[in-house]
Amino acid sequence: MAISTPAPPSKRLGDRLLAAGLISSHQLELALREQKRTGKLVGTVLHELGFATEQDISSFLAQDAQTPTVDVMKLEFAPDVIGLVPYDFCKEAGLIPYQRSADTLKLVMADPFNVVAIDRVEQLTHLRVEVLSAPRADILDKLSAVNDREGSIDHTIDELMKIGGRKGSDETTAPMMRAIEQIIGSAVRKSASDIHFEPDEKSFRIRMRNDGVLQAFLLIPKDLQDSFIARIKVMANLDVSETRLPQDGRFSFTLGRKELNLRVSCLPTNYGESVVLRILDSGNLQLDLHSLGLRKEAEASLASAVARPHGIVLVTGPTGSGKTTTLYTALNSVNRLERAVFTLEDPIEYRLPHIRQTQVSEKIGLTFSAGLRTLLRQDPDVLLVGETRDKETAQLMARAALTGHLVFSSLHTNDSFSAIPRLIDLGVEPFLLPATLHLIIAQRLVRRLCKSCRVPVPDPVTHLKSFNVPVPTDHEPTLWKAQGCPDCRNQGYRGRVAIFELLVIDDDYTVVLHSGSVEKLKAIAREKKMPLLFDDGLRRAFLGDTSIEEVFRVAFAS
Repeated sequence: MAISTPAPPSKRLGDRLLAAGLISSHQLELALREQKRTGKLVGTVLHELGFATEQDISSFLAQDAQTPTVDVMKLEFAPDVIGLVPYDFCKEAGLIPYQRSADTLKLVMADPFNVVAIDRVEQLTHLRVEVLSAPRADILDKLSAVNDREGSIDHTIDELMKIGGRKGSDETTAPMMRAIEQIIGSAVRKSASDIHFEPDEKSFRIRMRNDGVLQAFLLIPKDLQDSFIARIKVMANLDVSETRLPQDGRFSFTLGRKELNLRVSCLPTNYGESVVLRILDSGNLQLDLHSLGLRKEAEASLASAVARPHGIVLVTGPTGSGKTTTLYTALNSVNRLERAVFTLEDPIEYRLPHIRQTQVSEKIGLTFSAGLRTLLRQDPDVLLVGETRDKETAQLMARAALTGHLVFSSLHTNDSFSAIPRLIDLGVEPFLLPATLHLIIAQRLVRRLCKSCRVPVPDPVTHLKSFNVPVPTDHEPTLWKAQGCPDCRNQGYRGRVAIFELLVIDDDYTVVLHSGSVEKLKAIAREKKMPLLFDDGLRRAFLGDTSIEEVFRVAFAS
């Protein structure tokens, strides 16, 4: 049987882990120094530094305290039992009420030696506490899921309205934090990329961008608008009192076992400030070339370009087309201990190991060009310039490629061919292009058909002809269309996939590069039978990844 309050151990957790051989003395010394700096629990610090896993720490604590270990994800939690202890305290202490008998409450805890939390629960519930053990990440995951199911956002909004929409009190209350967590949690479960908080004349509207399309989510009473915006500003370390000027910030957010980074943009409008949160979930980031979904020939071309010791690789496309993921994937493929890899980004979206990443800040004069000039004095091998925006950056990038550096960057152009005249417009001498430019990638994101409910198009040949698309002669085409089911929330699509166009700069293009003529470049590409964006979209449609309608929506104009 579990004990009610485990006797406090004679040694600190770090010393006990050291005695058990789970960590070394050097690791403990570093962890204690970091704990002193951050004020976090030593177990949390050891996990963050990678010295011990949460599972190892939880199992050790359970064994040390002689408490049973359970799989919290398989347990069923009754709503009335969950409600015995405030959600915010459960999250802070890493515990979740599991089962109640006449005078006993079973708790699942990450740290069964946390007697302060146990005493607090006994005071709140007037019940004797028995302790079970589970990893903290599992407890927080379950707590978040139960909170979203039982303490719904509508219930939390009602609670906030009862408190009142007074900005001075609401912006720091637990219900406001819970509401924001529920909104972010819902967005993550829907795989949304952005959350829009939109002020209107009589309401405060929340929409989410799911698979590239904005969808309505919630209407909030106007009285709560200022409190929501103020709370988000506090989380992003922005000036709460400044409502007349745009502001940008970011904050980290833990949702169960997920560690999320969110970018915040505030913009004044006639009905109040519009706030947009961009969700950056590094847990979903796959950084290998095969994960991009390129054709075999295209993947080989990209692998060849990034394997070179110097030159420029450009990725083009509009905002939200997946350029950052492609750049990070290419960068990760050349990230080795014997290479010095640097990035200049605005902003830094994901933290990459062993890479020195720099945030551009034009307010203090750290522009892309100024940062690139400095990086060239840092003895780099590989550089990533988040975006080529101006003449000086473009020229410095070309100079870096000429002097033995491999450079990755992005441009905002409609296709791969338009990148050539764009570089010339930015001041890169045409005669430098053959010697520096190796590969230009254009890309878009198309919605992926839900595999649970997609249905085949009855007559694919006639369907293709209705779109004036040539019918393949080497195989019988198969097309699919969206239908809708509970798995995809009746959208017919679930997630997105990238389509690509790769322009490999070889000797065949050397003569026309000087002219910067898009038409001449396209003529050579047609002779070489280079697949364009639309062609790659058709490939995805024939594979059943997307629909022909989606390909036309995204790629036909280019």
